[in-house]
Amino acid sequence: MPRQNTPPADYPQAVLRQIEQLAHNIVIARKRRKETQAQWAQRLGVSQPTMARIERGDPSVAMASYVMCMWLINQAEGLADLVAPHKDMQSLEREVARVQSPSRTHPAPSRAPSPARAGKASEVAEPAPPGRAAAPRRAPSAAAGLAALVSGIKQARP
Repeated sequence: MPRQNTPPADYPQAVLRQIEQLAHNIVIARKRRKETQAQWAQRLGVSQPTMARIERGDPSVAMASYVMCMWLINQAEGLADLVAPHKDMQSLEREVARVQSPSRTHPAPSRAPSPARAGKASEVAEPAPPGRAAAPRRAPSAAAGLAALVSGIKQARP
């Protein structure tokens, strides 16, 4: 087995507490089902000593073993949702700040589309004033949409 870069003793205490709580919940679930560590170990495909380490909250046990325990308890798919991109508020806020930053300069829009850009879906022709050619207008960018989304989320927070 490859050596870990960070020894478990160096993990943040908050992480270790979460693993201990997870282990405690696994023990409760197994006991409520009136099953032994050996039975769960067999279902997980691990040894009984590994199952004991899981129940002690050993952070060096493979993540897959903990995830399998969670799956045995509640087979609903949802673990990955805990870290889904739309729930990563810190990253979303940074992206919005970058979009809203006043130091960001935008190139002046051209009055006529270049042949390479003509017909792109992100450009919409505006009606031309008398005596002028129609100028493309950019559709809202994804970043602007993201900024609006995060603003709405921030306002909805208690």
